[in-house]
Amino acid sequence: MASYYNEHTVLWLDGKILKAADTKTDLYGQSLHYGYSVFEGIRSYRTAAGKTKIFKAIEHFDRLQRSATTLNMPYRYTTEELIKASYDVLESNNLQDAYIRPVVYGPANMSFNPNTESFTVIQTWEMAPFLGEKLLRVMTSSFQRPNPKGFKIEAKAAGHYVNSIMASHEAKGKGFDEALLTDMNGFIAEGPGANMFFEKAGRLHTPATGNILPGITRATVLELAEDLGIPVEQGQYTPADLKQADAAFFCGTAAEVIGWHSIDDYTFPISWKDTQSRKIQQAYKDLVIEKQPKLETI
Repeated sequence: MASYYNEHTVLWLDGKILKAADTKTDLYGQSLHYGYSVFEGIRSYRTAAGKTKIFKAIEHFDRLQRSATTLNMPYRYTTEELIKASYDVLESNNLQDAYIRPVVYGPANMSFNPNTESFTVIQTWEMAPFLGEKLLRVMTSSFQRPNPKGFKIEAKAAGHYVNSIMASHEAKGKGFDEALLTDMNGFIAEGPGANMFFEKAGRLHTPATGNILPGITRATVLELAEDLGIPVEQGQYTPADLKQADAAFFCGTAAEVIGWHSIDDYTFPISWKDTQSRKIQQAYKDLVIEKQPKLETI
């Protein structure tokens, strides 16, 4: 199993930098027993100038606050305080290219009554490419995304991810790299922890909001597509639509932008290097490290 910390690793817990190995949590809380916590997945990068930069830090910590508020969790820190804490933890652990995981979790409470307090922790660790670097063999999952009327689908809540874990385990157990989930109506939704786009005739398509977590990386891809002049449509699409596409990719903070080789028994017909999707992937890589595009000279 991966090792996320050692005897020297520190984390931030409610205003204090502490050794990770010395911290503890309560085993009688709603967060452990019922999945009642919220979190963010954030990346920092060593920029082209050699500095440490947390990508879209404001957007991530603003969403953490929205998630906590949506789930009725007490929340007492500002976005600015948590961004500073994240940089402190990165520096203390001597990390630049890293994954940052803030979690808001509850105290001891085995009832379903509201909590009057919550705790916030920020952890960091080195992360290799989350889904690797080769094109993915993806499987349409037998699992569906939860009914949005049963959850606050826009909140990044820990309990929602049992669905993601089950779908991912199923796909990997059958020899695939990752899963694609549909929504309750059979339309394409997202992957476990990543949004998806597919490409057809030079145009990108992505599932509309409503049954997906509208990801921060997804929003970034939409911005990049506009900058590059690549048209994008948001709508409801079936697995059959996907199996007539030229290319597809997942996008997410951990996944970044990673292309697909195939979906089920359908192999995408256009070489990845020749797609608009590949342009998005490269533009994203340049953006996160603040690499300036080369200017054409006459």
